[in-house]
Amino acid sequence: MVPINTVRPSISCSSSSGFDTGPSAPVPKVGFVKLPRSNGGNHARLSLVQATEESTVATTNGRVAAVSGENAHQMATNGKAGNIVWHKSSVDKVHRQELLQQKGCVIWITGLSGSGKSTLACALCHALYSKGKLTYILDGDNVRHGLNRDLTFKAEDRAENIRRIGEVAKLFVDAGVICIVSVISPYRRDRDACRALVLDGDFIEVFMDVPIEICEARDPKGLYKLARAGKIKGFTGIDDPYEPPLNCEVCVLLEYHSYKLVLVQICI
Repeated sequence: MVPINTVRPSISCSSSSGFDTGPSAPVPKVGFVKLPRSNGGNHARLSLVQATEESTVATTNGRVAAVSGENAHQMATNGKAGNIVWHKSSVDKVHRQELLQQKGCVIWITGLSGSGKSTLACALCHALYSKGKLTYILDGDNVRHGLNRDLTFKAEDRAENIRRIGEVAKLFVDAGVICIVSVISPYRRDRDACRALVLDGDFIEVFMDVPIEICEARDPKGLYKLARAGKIKGFTGIDDPYEPPLNCEVCVLLEYHSYKLVLVQICI
């Protein structure tokens, strides 16, 4: 790895370049008509009146499939669900990225509890917001308040927790949003599975390389103390393993001084 001072993910784009659009495909034509203004209204309303269907080419995880009026309604089975159909919209990822003037991607921040993942996610979100970029943070604790509130911290539930977060992140990428994921995600296979959900280059793995001694010294949530006392079972780094990334895009090295995490080095 080569030390650098700053990291700037490849997220900027223009209408002429910067998009990984895959194979060229015709864009469905959509017609609009201007309607009379309503009483007291200040703006003319636009109503969708026609959309023509054309054969397109979709690329998913390196697999190319033709989507047309002939095969678009073919039934499929995925996981435990059967007889499901993918409904393709005339507005796709490329259109949304052009609208937002940015490229959707996942910035996946992984590391031990107390390593500064949420702090980095919030700082990155603020920095990108100041540059006019639309982001959304999927924080591990926050997601467990709603979407994943039914999951425990057993190994199978932790895997399902990461799978769901990965699927939501994939939707954000498709929407053209920069999705910042801040979650321990201790197992490589689960992180790799989330990476495989999006196209090459759309997943940036950031490893918070902070020793457990520093994380435990910080212990911002008091979880290490509870784990050491045996009140929390299966705690990552104590009685459950953490598997560091082997080929992450970014590695952040931090030290702990005067009760604060201090940036030492960023490697890519």
